[in-house]
Amino acid sequence: MKGPKASEIKLSSEERETLERYMRRRKSGRSIAQRAEIILRAAAGENNCEIARAVQATRQTVRVWRERFAKRRLHGLDDEPRCGAPRKIGDDRIEAVITKTLEEKPANSTHWSTRDMARAAGISASSVHRVWRAFSLQPHRVDTFKLSADPQFIEKVRDIVGLYLDPPDKALVICVDEKSQIQALDRTQPLLPMRPGQAERRSHDYERHGTTTLFAGFIAAATAKTPVKPGTVIGQCMPRHRASEFRKFLDEVERNVPDGLDIHVVTDNASTHKTRLIRDWFAKRPRWHMHFTPTSSSWLNQVERFFALLTDKQLKRSAHTSVKALVADIQTFIDRHNTDPKPLRWTKSADDILASIERFCRRTLEIHAPAG
Repeated sequence: MKGPKASEIKLSSEERETLERYMRRRKSGRSIAQRAEIILRAAAGENNCEIARAVQATRQTVRVWRERFAKRRLHGLDDEPRCGAPRKIGDDRIEAVITKTLEEKPANSTHWSTRDMARAAGISASSVHRVWRAFSLQPHRVDTFKLSADPQFIEKVRDIVGLYLDPPDKALVICVDEKSQIQALDRTQPLLPMRPGQAERRSHDYERHGTTTLFAGFIAAATAKTPVKPGTVIGQCMPRHRASEFRKFLDEVERNVPDGLDIHVVTDNASTHKTRLIRDWFAKRPRWHMHFTPTSSSWLNQVERFFALLTDKQLKRSAHTSVKALVADIQTFIDRHNTDPKPLRWTKSADDILASIERFCRRTLEIHAPAG
């Protein structure tokens, strides 16, 4: 049984200009920007399902805001009034706080604190905190990013994601990389264990006892019956990470993978992976195929997730008085991991990834475009 037909949306030039301004202005909350995008897409003739996929919302959410706009126009995009004591801070002062947070900096700092903003806006620090929380603003936090400048970025993304989502028949996909400079660190004073009301404590300083490099291969997929299960890790620690060590590790991988399968190796663009020694090694093995991730795109290599797991569960809070002890603990961690290997479930298609990057780039350009 079909539901009611969606209302047709036609916009005046003033309404379109207002909705586009809601989407462009950084001081707009995520919710109002999403609602504006829903209406603009509806006016462009898209149906509710298409809009829901584009704005990452449910079809019911799209239907609600579409119908509210059809009945009440721009006022229909506002939140309904809720019960409780009336607000003491008006919309104009809230907008001033948001605008100042997004478009200005305090004189004595790189970012706003609640107390600095409270003094600048003439309201309490708790009120500033509530406004920031309502609009998902966190000036104290900063994330990092780097866009790849690889001229073959699109081709490499499609190649590697294709291996994860649809690997070839009678093939094994293995993600390879090295985690270098793993330090054997020991604290200068004994650790104080956790107890009720007190977290575990350790001294801030430490003693270095040498380093090792872990070469690891993570089995991402296998399309034939093989004793090497997806999720299994092949690891080997070595003192250095030159091309000669990388070749030794490839020999170790070859000893651990079955014959008769094509081996697809996903790795990054480190110089040690592209030397003549390594090229000759692959040239002598026709069933081995190399796939390089784009530059600055280590997130495409699944073995990086295993390295993060190793760091979080084993290395971050461990103490070692020698490299030998460190290597033994790393090998024990790998052995335990391999007793019940779990493959990673890759969900994003290449088109989804590329579309997400395009949205990020367009949003960045819009933010930094000169006003005019």
